[in-house]
Amino acid sequence: MIKKLDKLIIKSFLGPFVITFFIAFFVLMMQSLWKYIDDLVGKGLDLLTVLQFVWYASASLLVLAMPIAILISSIMTFGNLGEQFELVAIKSSGISLLRIMRPLVLVCVFFCGLTFLFANYVIPIANLKFVTLYSDIYLKKPAFDLKEGVFFTHIPNYAIKIGKKEEDGKTIRQVLIYDQSNPLQDNCITAEKGVMRLSDDEKYLEFNLTNGYRYQERGSATDSSTEYTRVHFTTFKKLLDLSALQKQNTSDSLFRNNFKMLSARQLDKNIDSIQNARSQLDQKLLDLMRVSLHYSQLPPASWEKIKGIPNPYLTKPIVPDSVSVRLKQMYNARIAELRNSTRQVKLEKEAKQKELKFHKIEWHRKFSISLACLLLFFVGAPLGAIIRKGGLGLPLVVAIVFFLIFHLLNMFGEKFAREEILPPFWGMWLAVFGLIPVGIFLTYKSIHDSQVFNLESYTRLFSLFGKRKKNIPTTPAHETINEQP
Repeated sequence: MIKKLDKLIIKSFLGPFVITFFIAFFVLMMQSLWKYIDDLVGKGLDLLTVLQFVWYASASLLVLAMPIAILISSIMTFGNLGEQFELVAIKSSGISLLRIMRPLVLVCVFFCGLTFLFANYVIPIANLKFVTLYSDIYLKKPAFDLKEGVFFTHIPNYAIKIGKKEEDGKTIRQVLIYDQSNPLQDNCITAEKGVMRLSDDEKYLEFNLTNGYRYQERGSATDSSTEYTRVHFTTFKKLLDLSALQKQNTSDSLFRNNFKMLSARQLDKNIDSIQNARSQLDQKLLDLMRVSLHYSQLPPASWEKIKGIPNPYLTKPIVPDSVSVRLKQMYNARIAELRNSTRQVKLEKEAKQKELKFHKIEWHRKFSISLACLLLFFVGAPLGAIIRKGGLGLPLVVAIVFFLIFHLLNMFGEKFAREEILPPFWGMWLAVFGLIPVGIFLTYKSIHDSQVFNLESYTRLFSLFGKRKKNIPTTPAHETINEQP
């Protein structure tokens, strides 16, 4: 049965939590939108497509906004209770801090489960929809995607590079267009200046070039002779077909097997499959060695015989010179074949190892980010009880500092796991394990009403240390002091 105290604590927590959650999500969503703003501008997208893109891009940020909101709201809740002396009144009635935190612990456990469900079932679908939609949007209307000094190769059979683009976005200089429609011919167009624009029906990219050259090579696969011509032009108009780059409804099945689009159960299944595939590759390599190297089939005890007894596998056979050349060729061919086969197996094992690593990272991410909600509560609640300040001032600053520590540890751990410096387990749980001692320390200090952030106590400590240092006699030990009568 929920008591009045529990209702008071929960009511004091939910208000700041809702506000901080939407603020954190909005900030993260704007950051994500700013990241992809260049891919959306100039595409002529309708409002529904833009809203879908923003939602799919920011869906994964919801699980990141949850621990931020719990950390800030827990600091604000207990800070407000401490500032208004309600926390002191509750403690004076014989109720411990852990008992006060109990209803919010249950609420945070509920949020942990909700975060895991969202990360396990909603985010994989959102990532799948986002990748599919982004691949369609990125290649739509590339007229404004041409960057200076970079080849643009998304238009089929063409490679385009411009040296400089004017501020109007249309005037271009040092234009180079390669025509790759015929792989047997080298055809290109160069121009000092031009104007780039879309046609009226938006189906063609139009280049109005001035003062340039057209290089054309004529030839065929059956005729070895070619004819190479260069034609100078004052003005030239080139149209490039953009029908292949219009927004398409790409099927979701194209990206469905990516590890970011899988739930924990599907990741478990794929991890078992990858491990079985690696075992099969090991067996394949062993079988290859047994077939190519016949002595590997012998027991190890027979590889070396007692001294004085000849070993047919170790003694050099006597072969005529007429046959030795052929044997060397066969030997080199067999070694080359074995080297290529083992190299291919090695590459396949490395690819499976990389795939297994990313699957394990994504599997641990779903659980670590969920448990981080409960961990940051045990950091925020004791902090609020210690600093005893409410509002969005000092609690927000302290919350940002601790969340940055958590976020940096999380980023470093994932980077170490990707680079195989740490196993996926330790890399993805580095932030959680790193803040567990902090949560235990702050909870212990808040239970015993320790002054962790009281500057006056530290000033008093330093002043006391300074006085003790002044009272130390400076007279050397071998000197004596003569007292005056």
